[in-house]
Amino acid sequence: MTCSLFLIQTSVFSQDPEFTQFYSNPVYLNPAFAGSRICPRFVMNHRNEWPNISGKFVTTAAAYDQKVDALRGGLGLIFLNDNAANTLTTTRASLIYSYHLKVTRKFSVNFGLEGSYYQKAVDWDRLTFGDMIDARRGFVYQTNQVRKDEPVNNMDFSAGVVGYTEQFYFGFAAHHLTTPNESFIDNVESTLPMKLTGHIGAILPLGSGGSLYSEKEESISPNILYTRQGTSQQLNMGVYVKKGALVGGVWYRNKDAFILTLGLESDMIKVGYSYDVTLSKISIISGGSHEVSLALNFNCKPKKKQFRPISCPSF
Repeated sequence: MTCSLFLIQTSVFSQDPEFTQFYSNPVYLNPAFAGSRICPRFVMNHRNEWPNISGKFVTTAAAYDQKVDALRGGLGLIFLNDNAANTLTTTRASLIYSYHLKVTRKFSVNFGLEGSYYQKAVDWDRLTFGDMIDARRGFVYQTNQVRKDEPVNNMDFSAGVVGYTEQFYFGFAAHHLTTPNESFIDNVESTLPMKLTGHIGAILPLGSGGSLYSEKEESISPNILYTRQGTSQQLNMGVYVKKGALVGGVWYRNKDAFILTLGLESDMIKVGYSYDVTLSKISIISGGSHEVSLALNFNCKPKKKQFRPISCPSF
């Protein structure tokens, strides 16, 4: 026997898609990272969450950013597509500017602003409603719910700040400052809650190499990331270990998952894979979560060299 439950609320809240490899696409994490590498950078991410069930979530993103000396900061672009259970689709395009400020010889601060335009569309034919249920025969009636087939289009704004030295970094970002209304149903409010993100970490050299920028770099990087959106929150704690071109990472997402990450990194290209081991009861049938990332780092000769790249993790 199959049992279905439908819950109607006066307010419905949605959530942002999240990537496990936070730093593989840093401008998605925090707009203040735009131009932080100085030279141009192109990144792609693909995440497949719960692939073994029909309600899987698939998210793909591409981003480009670089420093622009004339603007005293960096510019960035993000394109994102999120498909939730083959029912709700979100397409987003974002433009980012970050201002770079050198506070002291060793400490710098970036301030980022992001403007986005996005569209959300729902496949009503995949939805079921309470008034469709017959007590004996199940879903046999037509719903009286008024359909709104037109997609929802909105503007959105975000901001962030990042402070860093050669080995230490921290940041804060606030996404969806205007909490736009995304409702597909007339007279029902469905706002996108503001998302608050705080992150902090360090890259500590190992061995006698000493420099974070040597080709034979060996380092360990502990990190903490906290996100809150609406009534949902998550705390991520983890560590990366880098030895030459090989990067490995282990993370724990509070009460939700263990995360294993493996990556290969050179001066020009980065490739990463991560797997989320779900800790809840759904882990048996969900298939966990798979995520891959690809980054291309282009060479350049900046006219001004007073800023060093942020030494944050690759994945």
